[in-house]
Amino acid sequence: MGRGRAKAKQTKVARQLKYSSPTMDLDALQREIGSGKAASDDGHATDEHADDYADEYASYVDEQEARRR
Repeated sequence: MGRGRAKAKQTKVARQLKYSSPTMDLDALQREIGSGKAASDDGHATDEHADDYADEYASYVDEQEARRR
């Protein structure tokens, strides 16, 4: 395929994307987004390992502060 044909095809695809309005299945999107995360009472996603990360980070910060002294 020559450069002219490739550019024409890219232009055609870009024009289709720009001017078309695809149908959106909002219910499927909501299921996909909501399926992987558990929500807490305030609506934010929870991380079951957050306490482990917090403890690791706190110990790292303590080590860094001890080295500076």
